Amino acid sequence: MDERREQLLAEHGPAVLQVLGASPNNVVIMRVLRAEFGTDLAATRAVLRSVLSGDCTGTLPEMEHVARRLRASGITAVAARA
Repeated sequence: MDERREQLLAEHGPAVLQVLGASPNNVVIMRVLRAEFGTDLAATRAVLRSVLSGDCTGTLPEMEHVARRLRASGITAVAARA
């Protein structure tokens, strides 16, 4: 799996997860991130900071999956090529 992920990143470059809107609900975002990444509270806060600053990257399918989960929870989110 990691080999395929690295291949996608090498061929297409990273995608970034973006949360749009003036004041997103951080609690809702953290709930989704924690469920998706299986992280503890401290690590989830770090991922939240990464998302809000535009530094959360991965393959386009990975970022789109998380963006869809966020949208399903009422958060405006998109995945875009970096």
